[in-house]
Amino acid sequence: MSYDVTSAEYLGEYKIRLTFENGKTGVVDFLSYTRRSGIFAKLKDMKYFKRFTINRDLGTLTWGDELDIAPETLYSKATGEPLPQWMEQEITLSETA
Repeated sequence: MSYDVTSAEYLGEYKIRLTFENGKTGVVDFLSYTRRSGIFAKLKDMKYFKRFTINRDLGTLTWGDELDIAPETLYSKATGEPLPQWMEQEITLSETA
């Protein structure tokens, strides 16, 4: 299954409507990302946040050359479908390390 983002539309209030290669669409609320530290802290700046683009090579949203979110994560957040099992296993392993 392909999780590649094919289009993105800013809706306001840190929300972006995404369309995926398989035709599914959904809205992702990025507000929780603005509360994170590190590289994600940049998303607090609304001007920076609105400068997202779709990186066709990666199939996901990017902010400049330094910040992107895995397309599988975006797909899960937009559609409500669970993350692929291999990603769940990686998250569990990294949380226990």
